[in-house]
Amino acid sequence: MVPILPIVEDLIEKYATHPYCQKNNRLIPVNCNARYNAYLKELTVICGIKRELNTHLARHTFADIMLNNGVPLEDVSKMLGHKSIRTTLRYCRVKKYRISASVEKVKNILFTKSGILKKVS
Repeated sequence: MVPILPIVEDLIEKYATHPYCQKNNRLIPVNCNARYNAYLKELTVICGIKRELNTHLARHTFADIMLNNGVPLEDVSKMLGHKSIRTTLRYCRVKKYRISASVEKVKNILFTKSGILKKVS
């Protein structure tokens, strides 16, 4: 379960009338991960990308982007189709900017702009 972002919606619309998609009730004309990975490998050669691209890396990239942009772990777990949040924890790589932003929020709650501890009620 993943909400559709605009660029994904454009791709779905592009392939909506593709014969393979219509015949096999698919959103894009790729029949298996192996074929998809082969296409990605071909793209790396064409584009001169030094890293190997594959569906596994795509899942990790998606999870990383979602988790480091404020989407809760529970939501990302559901989007990835995991039964347990423990599985999703393997995808977590917290970025330094996210830690800084979190500490800044707490700092603003606990301290005044001049650095004096606020009274907590």
